Amino acid sequence: MTVDPQEHSDSSSRQEPSVTVADNPRASRFELRVDHELAGYAVYRNVRDGRAFDHTIVAAGFEGLGLASELIRYSLDESRRGNLRVLPYCPFVRLFIRRHPEYLDLVDQPQRFELST
Repeated sequence: MTVDPQEHSDSSSRQEPSVTVADNPRASRFELRVDHELAGYAVYRNVRDGRAFDHTIVAAGFEGLGLASELIRYSLDESRRGNLRVLPYCPFVRLFIRRHPEYLDLVDQPQRFELST
């Protein structure tokens, strides 16, 4: 039997990574950082009365951790707070909205993006 030392170490000595998401309007993107390292971003364009999401990127070393969902959730919440409509051109943003219909009200003409319920 092998024992993983991480499983049996004092859990108080391990720290969870610090994950932050913030808007970087100069770069027109929301950025997600893990322990201050840029791990992903969602590119957007401000358009009349809204925000068009064009692309979402998560660095290879950070894939599969749910970070893209955290990034998009924050981005959509910020759009809602700003009373901005959302144009989900990015396939991941569309998928996220399909899986989380509470954001569907942000999208004008959801059928245009195949988001109709």
